[in-house]
Amino acid sequence: MIKIDYPNNRFRFKEEGGKEFIFDEVRKQWIKLTPEEWVRQNFLQYLIQIKKYPASLIAVEKEIALGELKRRCDIIIYKNEKPWMIVECKEMNVELNDKVVEQILNYNQSLDVCYLIVSNGTTVFGFDTTQKLSLHAIPDY
Repeated sequence: MIKIDYPNNRFRFKEEGGKEFIFDEVRKQWIKLTPEEWVRQNFLQYLIQIKKYPASLIAVEKEIALGELKRRCDIIIYKNEKPWMIVECKEMNVELNDKVVEQILNYNQSLDVCYLIVSNGTTVFGFDTTQKLSLHAIPDY
């Protein structure tokens, strides 16, 4: 398991039509605030502020093709113009089980990245696909 110390961040919120929204600094738009979105936004800020990943090389909710199916990856980080890492986010009360691992492995069939990360905000697991090893920390960019 990977320990994450999330940064204190001053997220921007707004309410519209009785729903709460959070401003996504990567996508540059207001997004409906759901429990999964809260995990995603905090993880993005960890990558950008703590790990110093360039925001310009991060894609959020990126559509990918899995055969004839279309799916969306929560977070894809690019390096040398290629997908380098996939992060799959789940809301805090979702167990990171085999189903979640299978989901990210399916995404990787299309993207072939070096690192796979799954997080529910409190629990984070990572895998280095090139070395076939579990990670104990999020890799430096």
